[in-house]
Amino acid sequence: MSGGHFEYNQYRVREIAEDIERLIATNDDETKNEWGERKGYGFPPEIIERFKEAAHTLNQAADMAQRVDWLVSGDDGEESFMRRWEKEVRPSWANV
Repeated sequence: MSGGHFEYNQYRVREIAEDIERLIATNDDETKNEWGERKGYGFPPEIIERFKEAAHTLNQAADMAQRVDWLVSGDDGEESFMRRWEKEVRPSWANV
């Protein structure tokens, strides 16, 4: 089955997290784009820390949605759901 209950929108959530991570990585980029504007936003460190929190939380949300998706779609049973949750989701939660 490979999930599908959420119409695979958990991947969109992960894409948003990846976009935020790109913003973090390019924040200090002084090079100019095709319109002559600075590529990086130049946000201060405290804003970048919040971006990191957002990316982490969105990745975690995507992981949680994936686990629920597979359970309700019949790809995982209750035992494998709990095992995967403990292995994939809970460690991420503990790092917050």
